[in-house]
Amino acid sequence: MPPNTQLQNLKRAGRTGFDNHVKVASLIKDERIKMPSLQMHAMFHVVVENQIALGDDIPARKTLARLMREGLSRHDAVHAMASVLSSHMFNLIKHGPTSKDSNADYYRKLEKLTAEGWLNSSDDESQDE
Repeated sequence: MPPNTQLQNLKRAGRTGFDNHVKVASLIKDERIKMPSLQMHAMFHVVVENQIALGDDIPARKTLARLMREGLSRHDAVHAMASVLSSHMFNLIKHGPTSKDSNADYYRKLEKLTAEGWLNSSDDESQDE
């Protein structure tokens, strides 16, 4: 994809995705909301939205569309994708890369992600693979 197209996609996502997550970030100051890390939550949303905006260069957009066809709301699909991203990052930090291209490992995990698998995953499940 030409760089100008990527920039246009990011700008478009900025209007639809990032702006919505600015609202999430504003909740950080709301003491009624209790989450382990609202900043981290908002950051994962923004990262996934930016990946979606990259178009077909990476499988994020196709993964989002597939998860929504499988019945997830857009917001839940972003959460499912963020769960893959957070697990991938955790394992990179803890164990280091397992191949020369750790992005390829992440992309394979996105391609294998299903709505059913995510819905059946447990919050208390170990992050180690």
